[in-house]
Amino acid sequence: MRTHRANQILAVVLAVFAVWYLYEAFQIRVFPLPRPIDSDLFPKVLGFLMLGLAGLLFFVREAIDEAAMEAAPAAADEPESPFWQRPWTRIVVTAVAVAVYATLLQPLGFILASFLLVAGLTVYYGYRRHVVTLGVAAAIPLVFYLVLTRLMTINLPAGLLPI
Repeated sequence: MRTHRANQILAVVLAVFAVWYLYEAFQIRVFPLPRPIDSDLFPKVLGFLMLGLAGLLFFVREAIDEAAMEAAPAAADEPESPFWQRPWTRIVVTAVAVAVYATLLQPLGFILASFLLVAGLTVYYGYRRHVVTLGVAAAIPLVFYLVLTRLMTINLPAGLLPI
């Protein structure tokens, strides 16, 4: 039950942030030139998506049996997880990876920097199907790049790739 309450608190915090984000998204000025997709569409979609996901999180219940939750502290004989797999280490590694991504975005370009971020964090978090990782890490940045640059006419750094 403790996890359910934590999920509800986190959902409320995320919902408040989503409402604030949506308010700011609706303040984005619309360009007078007609465009199929204007600059305010993507932030609005993200805001409504975040609000919907916060609502789902509020009502989700953990599928873990309470008896298993009570038995978990008794397993103190298990060895401690390695340093690189501890929760706070993962948070720090992810934050550093995002900072490196932001630094490499201009020189390498959006596609290569995003590929390195997605592939690197996926492997770091333990996903071992490397062919799938490479496919997803290549496809997602490429699709985002094409949608943002071609459809929404947003300039993203091309970097080393001649796109």
